[in-house]
Amino acid sequence: MTADLSEGASTAIEQCLNVAADESVVVVTDDEREPIGEALYAAASAVTDDATVLRYPPADQHGAEPPAPVAAAMAEADVFLAPTTKSLSHTRARGAACDAGARGATLPGITEDVFTTGLDADYAAIEAACDDVLGQIGDADEIRVTAPAGTDITFGIGDREWLADTGMVRDPGDFSNLPAGEVFVAPETATGTYVVDGTMMPHGLLDEGQELAFEVEDGLVTSISDDDIRADVEAAAAEVGDAAYNLAELGIGTNVGVDELVGSVLLDEKAGGTVHIAIGDDAGIGGETDAPLHLDGIIRNPTVYADGDEIELPSA
Repeated sequence: MTADLSEGASTAIEQCLNVAADESVVVVTDDEREPIGEALYAAASAVTDDATVLRYPPADQHGAEPPAPVAAAMAEADVFLAPTTKSLSHTRARGAACDAGARGATLPGITEDVFTTGLDADYAAIEAACDDVLGQIGDADEIRVTAPAGTDITFGIGDREWLADTGMVRDPGDFSNLPAGEVFVAPETATGTYVVDGTMMPHGLLDEGQELAFEVEDGLVTSISDDDIRADVEAAAAEVGDAAYNLAELGIGTNVGVDELVGSVLLDEKAGGTVHIAIGDDAGIGGETDAPLHLDGIIRNPTVYADGDEIELPSA
């Protein structure tokens, strides 16, 4: 374990999760993220005698459920952390753990560079930025997002609740990504076009001028310009039908410490002043759609309107 990983791990355990000496902690990781998992386990072990690390092979797709013993351990712990290659954020296992009273953080696709960069943050400032954005949009019925690359899409929020990913995970059932910094919602419906010009898997950071266009009608993605992403969604659709095309999430980045995109969705979707939109599963964030994928795409330089009024976005 390097000194850099040790510092980030201590921030996660002590500042973000606020682990106490009498609490149980389970760290869930996989073969490709083992060093980060071990760093978090070491930091947890420095605080509590009841720490466990579980490792399993990387999943094939974001949102795939972990093995049953892993899911059970998450639900039985006071605190869980999941540095994994593929995201556990939108899995039933993560939701069940929080429903059982565990608090936790997922670190999907985390790399050692992103871990050391993203955990070196002022989480009080991130929490304040989340509160500011929520104050501007929380009561809006309709959100419109435009951007220079061609995005113009309108979301009906309906009865869905905006959520904040502040990184401060202190109470039973609380959940956050780490690195943190976004407010997000599973909209009831959406219609329009969005154009990703930042970061999106499987491509990572897009080249200058590279753009991925998506058409959306009545909450379903009806056209995908990119062959690789279309293939991923079609593969999921073969399993679950139209649920794979669900317009799952609208998110606004609030981490003012992230001043450039690096190619990691986990970090880039948190960049202050960006917007991200996702396809697929939203059951884990307040929606009703179960799907075996959740694909986020980051949009640069957006303008966001809440019931027609432009809001002020956080900036680095």
